[in-house]
Amino acid sequence: MADKQPTAPTHRAYTVIKRDGQDDYWLNIGLAFPHKDGSGFNIVLQALPLDGKIVCREISNEEGEDTSQPRGRQEGARNGQRGRRR
Repeated sequence: MADKQPTAPTHRAYTVIKRDGQDDYWLNIGLAFPHKDGSGFNIVLQALPLDGKIVCREISNEEGEDTSQPRGRQEGARNGQRGRRR
């Protein structure tokens, strides 16, 4: 690799965990960095989903990269990983 990836990811990668009687739990498992030419992504995962399905969502302004503000209870969150409910 001649060039390193951009400093800011544009998408987050999630696995969606189905839960009986509760909302689905969106577990953050990685980030996606766009290629310089805009025709693809480098995806960096810190975990693999058990069901083989990965959901990528654009990072919105309100979630950003600032982790200093708590966003409610993060059950199952480990090693800086944040889950998301939808």
